[in-house]
Amino acid sequence: MTMGITVRTRMTAAAIALMPAMVASAASVAETFTATASIKSPQANASAPVTINIDRLVSDADRERIIAVVKGNDAAATRAALTAMEDIGSIELGKQRTPIKYAYATPSGGGRLITVLTAAPVLFAGGSLPDAKPREGFDLALAVLVVDATGKGEGELAPAAKIKTNAQGAIVTEDYGREVIHLTGVSKVK
Repeated sequence: MTMGITVRTRMTAAAIALMPAMVASAASVAETFTATASIKSPQANASAPVTINIDRLVSDADRERIIAVVKGNDAAATRAALTAMEDIGSIELGKQRTPIKYAYATPSGGGRLITVLTAAPVLFAGGSLPDAKPREGFDLALAVLVVDATGKGEGELAPAAKIKTNAQGAIVTEDYGREVIHLTGVSKVK
């Protein structure tokens, strides 16, 4: 699969979960979600199973601390703050297992919006796969799941991203690749 390594900036539903919310996070219980990660572009199509294991959600205090760091628009400081947090789960894509440092859920309709961050990229999707090369600043991964009350839904994965705030103070992601990786068939298995 070949794709250009053009960077695109997009606001995601994660901005809602990262920004201060009026509703507290759901109870912290271990959950595992499975899905199919797929990317479709004029150059190639690919898919792979992904498993997101969440041992617990972050506290409101940790959430507020990470939000404050992100709003500083210092990618190195954001990565350092996430790296210093304990592992609270993992994202497994193929043979790659990346520790989750941040997981937070907010109510959304009759279900939840779950935002997950890692302090390391999961995959550099783009460029000349399978040999896509790291690029400075694309040090995190972001997954967003939108699930109903039964744990079924969909989502997106930015496997190598930068996170910052824009001029209006909204949190935005800048992805390593130009194509969105969709998470389909999201299903809670435990």
